[in-house]
Amino acid sequence: MQKKLHIKVGDNVKVVAGNSKGKEGKILSIDKVKDRAVIEGVNMISKHVKPSASNPQGGIVKTEGTVHISNLMLVINGKAEKTGAKIENGTKVRFGKKSGEVVK
Repeated sequence: MQKKLHIKVGDNVKVVAGNSKGKEGKILSIDKVKDRAVIEGVNMISKHVKPSASNPQGGIVKTEGTVHISNLMLVINGKAEKTGAKIENGTKVRFGKKSGEVVK
């Protein structure tokens, strides 16, 4: 059975805890097994890369690390909000609990 998450790939999120607290970005990928997400420009790590055909020089590359999903909140109209789910016109939609606005 798949886990239910409050965020999806492509959502704008804000980090509410951890080293990258306060940063915002778009979700690039989600690992549902480990409950972690990769966010654009957040939690940058240095990765040592061996020379290869695509990268003949090799060296140290900066890339995004993962952040636990519990440390993320969905950004709606520039503010981080908790989300809920409701059924509208026969389809399940997410909405912001404070603003009541439906998330696309």
